[in-house]
Amino acid sequence: MASLAQALLLIATVWIARWLWLAFSARRILNNIPGPPSRSFLTGNLKEIYSFDGWDFHHKLGEKFPIFFGVGKRLRAALESRVKQGPKEVDLLLWMSRTALELVGQAGLGYSFDPLETDEIPPYIVSVKQMQVTFHKMALSARYLLPLVTEIGSAQFRRFIVNIVPWKNLHEARDILDTLYATAVDIYNLKKAALEAGDEAVSSQIAEGKDIISILMKENVNASSDERLSEDEIIGQVRINRWFALNIHSYLLQLIRPRPPFPRTLHILAKHPDAQEKLRKEIRLAQQEGIDITYDQLNSMEWLDAVCRETLRLYPPVSYLARITRKDVILTTSTPVTTLDGSTTTEIPIPAETNILVSLLGSNRNPAIWGTDVLEWKPDRWLSPLPQSVADAHVPGIYSNLMTFNAGGRACIGFKFSQLEMKVILCLLVERFKFSLSDKDVTWQMSSIAVPAVEGTKPQLPLKVELAA
Repeated sequence: MASLAQALLLIATVWIARWLWLAFSARRILNNIPGPPSRSFLTGNLKEIYSFDGWDFHHKLGEKFPIFFGVGKRLRAALESRVKQGPKEVDLLLWMSRTALELVGQAGLGYSFDPLETDEIPPYIVSVKQMQVTFHKMALSARYLLPLVTEIGSAQFRRFIVNIVPWKNLHEARDILDTLYATAVDIYNLKKAALEAGDEAVSSQIAEGKDIISILMKENVNASSDERLSEDEIIGQVRINRWFALNIHSYLLQLIRPRPPFPRTLHILAKHPDAQEKLRKEIRLAQQEGIDITYDQLNSMEWLDAVCRETLRLYPPVSYLARITRKDVILTTSTPVTTLDGSTTTEIPIPAETNILVSLLGSNRNPAIWGTDVLEWKPDRWLSPLPQSVADAHVPGIYSNLMTFNAGGRACIGFKFSQLEMKVILCLLVERFKFSLSDKDVTWQMSSIAVPAVEGTKPQLPLKVELAA
């Protein structure tokens, strides 16, 4: 027993010494780079980085289709039934969350999560609404503590520890993940039963077996043994596709009020009634009675496109990404940096194992790229040639010179899906309804995805909705 304790102590000592050496090496190099003043010797700026109200801090860092229309029409009908007697306050965050998951459920999973008819909220929606807030509360521990303990013991042992640790946020995260996992297993079992029953059972499903998970499972049967996915890996793919849905709904809620994304798009349009009315006229001009807008028509609507681009520029749902360098690299800056010793440089050596925060918000709001009006919501900027500085910046983002959907091999896999969904839902809703601000004070919280909240941390986006003239 004594020898085991000594061995464990030796391992812990070596690990701590290695961590301290890496931290010291990175600090020795990076301490000469100017940055925001540290609030604490122990935590530095971590509290500001992971704060729900971190918008100003991150901004200052940056300074220096059939399925779509089908689900969208169900949403429109649900809202119409609630406001047909007159204007009414509606929680758009709830309805957009439900719609986004239903769209991804049908298109990606061939599964219907929600009929979008009643006010009854399915358990997974409750989990989805609280997930970003709960996970953001655990951001520091999830990044620096959990990686150290996730491989300790068996899954049953780790579950036992999670259950007995007196940590409310951890227990909330456990319950949320249990709900999401149980739903993923249900979807997998339904798909598996349909495949085993034959082609007729598969074609009778929502997406007629053409959804991503059905195709994956069918091909997996024919794959060689060394390439075949296990059941747990396929269930993992179901969960990834559902996580993609969570990112989409935030883009939609973005448009209707001041600051922050479709929650925000509707939010911003509520603050800019002239822009909302202009969009409504464009939609009605393109729309023929009883006929859905075509894909080509959707892409030819200039004001709709400008509204979406500008919202995604100014209010990216994800403000920053965390990365760890896997090897020593040289970071080349676009402009010279004056170090604390007075010298200037355009190359900063970054040691391996250094934690890096990539500011998507900072790139999208960089005045050197976008001009002095960078903080103004101006869809008109997209109706004329962009400044030469935008092209000269060579922003690596995969979408419209923006970092909203990230860049490279880690870019958002569903950004085209997201754009199409955003435009379709906006066309269906703005044509039929007028959105206005409610009397409740809404703040946007910087969690893993920007979330509107009322009364502190209660995820909600109340807007006044009425039938448009």
